[in-house]
Amino acid sequence: MASATNQKANKNGKDKRKDDRYELRLSGSGGHGVILAAVMLAQAIGSDQKMNVVQTQSYGPEARGGASRADVVTSSGDIYYPKTMKLDMLLAFTQEACDKYYSDLKPGGLLIVDSNMVTKVPTKVSYGFPFLRTAREQVGHVMVANVVALGAISALTDVATKEALAEVVKQRAPKGTEEKNLKALEIGFNMAIKAKRDQ
Repeated sequence: MASATNQKANKNGKDKRKDDRYELRLSGSGGHGVILAAVMLAQAIGSDQKMNVVQTQSYGPEARGGASRADVVTSSGDIYYPKTMKLDMLLAFTQEACDKYYSDLKPGGLLIVDSNMVTKVPTKVSYGFPFLRTAREQVGHVMVANVVALGAISALTDVATKEALAEVVKQRAPKGTEEKNLKALEIGFNMAIKAKRDQ
């Protein structure tokens, strides 16, 4: 079963750019929270009134152990086709997800992986971060690994600001876990900024 959310923005009469469509996929296995992360990412992108965003997600057998995914498409113009065609960015929490979805990444696209889980990276042009380990060791809960990854995505792309993501995280985090989730976002952002600087 697939579900989709589409947020439309008022362009206020401004010219629509047709070349800024950006497609992202967050992938992993059940328990990695990729669907929630994609929903939060789409909501943060949609907080910019100049941007349109569509988020699609899949449920079924894949979500219970195999490779699972959630996609986000964003553009300042109308999004006539809500599905991804060729990814600009792929986040893979597991080797299986990386193996399964890497071919959907366009040439020169951005690959981000969990460096402990994905040991056979199919390209030299990628970023690897220990998302799950960082969440467990620095935040105290592996369940916030998806938010650590959102921080990294914010730092490595310009699709959503850290501030917009922080607002969404505060709204969507389970009651009592807001500070842990905001800490996870900050850690992921700083980790990626450092990696960009060191490249």
